[in-house]
Amino acid sequence: MNSFIQFKDTTSRRFLALTFLCIMLSPLAEAISPAPDGCYPAFTTAEGCNALLGLGSGQGNTGIGWYSLFSVGTGNFNTGLGAGTLALNTADSNTATGAGAILLNTTGSNNTANGVDALVFNNTGGQNTAVGAFALFSNTGGNFNTAAGFFALHDNTTGSGLTGYGVSALEQNTSGGFNTALGGNALQANTTGSNNTATGANALFSNTTAGDNTATGAAALGANTTGEENTAIGSGALGSSTTAGANTAIGSGALSSDTTGAGNTVVGFAAGNTTTTGSGNIYIGSQVFGSDSENNTIRIGANQTACYVAGILGETASGGAPVFVTTGGLLGTVTSSARFKTDIKPMGNTSEALFALKPVSFRYKKEIDPANTSQLGLVAEDVEKINPNLVVRDKEGKPYTVRYDQVNAMLLNEFLKEHKTVQELKSIVVRQEAIAAQQQKQIGALTAAVQKVSAQLELNRPTPHTVLNR
Repeated sequence: MNSFIQFKDTTSRRFLALTFLCIMLSPLAEAISPAPDGCYPAFTTAEGCNALLGLGSGQGNTGIGWYSLFSVGTGNFNTGLGAGTLALNTADSNTATGAGAILLNTTGSNNTANGVDALVFNNTGGQNTAVGAFALFSNTGGNFNTAAGFFALHDNTTGSGLTGYGVSALEQNTSGGFNTALGGNALQANTTGSNNTATGANALFSNTTAGDNTATGAAALGANTTGEENTAIGSGALGSSTTAGANTAIGSGALSSDTTGAGNTVVGFAAGNTTTTGSGNIYIGSQVFGSDSENNTIRIGANQTACYVAGILGETASGGAPVFVTTGGLLGTVTSSARFKTDIKPMGNTSEALFALKPVSFRYKKEIDPANTSQLGLVAEDVEKINPNLVVRDKEGKPYTVRYDQVNAMLLNEFLKEHKTVQELKSIVVRQEAIAAQQQKQIGALTAAVQKVSAQLELNRPTPHTVLNR
């Protein structure tokens, strides 16, 4: 509904209200005759055609204008300034300034209306404040509402605990409660949604029935209709989101393109503004972008050159896996499950490249290690010449570091090969020892046999004869 049509409708409704008022009041008898003019007892002031005409025992009332406070009766401490202000009111402590302000109120108390037709249809609602033409125009029984601005909370009827500051703020709200709108057109289309807070022109502009949203910044959550539990802080933050919920966007333009993605948390200027349907993502940093439909991804920083994380050094963890980082900044661990591997085959002689590596001792430059600690390791450029696959490169494609995990696997392969060789040699030695033992046994047996034969021969040797000399 455009503003022109709304204004025509409002004018018609006001005309009907005044007609209805005249019909109702025409048969009433005057309680004070002649009609009061000026200052009267009981702190009462009346000025204007039939102003305070129905005053009974009420005190502290001020009615200035045509039929102002006409029916106040026993009501106290009311102030009506303008034609028809508080005309049907019988309650206490209402203040109306402007033609038709709180025109139809009967028992609602502690209301304040400043503006043409402000709170004009209020009947039983209390503790309302309306400042601006047609502010809280349709309110009948809503309580504890505050509207400041042309058409602010215009359509509200029974919603309570509402605050609308700005032109058309919460204009179409009917029964939604505990909403706060600060800024032109903020929560303009809301009807029954509750517990929303919109601060900034057009913030939560399209919201209708959704609740528990917070939008701070021009057009923040401006397209949201039914998405709930969203928080947008910054101009245009979550500006395209329609039905998604549980998003948090902090920063100008943060998640500005998201339409249906839910459960995202982004912090930073334009953070995540390329994402439209992704859910469960966390982006932190100015202009940190992800792919359009990625889910459950964490991205921190875009152009940083160093990262410091407290709470790790000195803390012990066991049973986990080392964390690796790709040149694109992706963190992860290496899996060893066959489920994720193809072309599995023995390493063979590939590991023999180790014998060409040149381990060195070195010290990092002072800008890297001010302590100048002595280090042991390999030089990436040297390793590249032997096996390029053992080198990790930087964003420019230059050798950056050595894949020491791969070197360890190669060492294991060489160790196993050497272990196999040693085991084979041990087996040969065992066999040779067994042969030697057998041979030694045979030699022992032969020796015993020889000794036996020798002894036998010795026994069988004839006794030598001695020739005696005569």
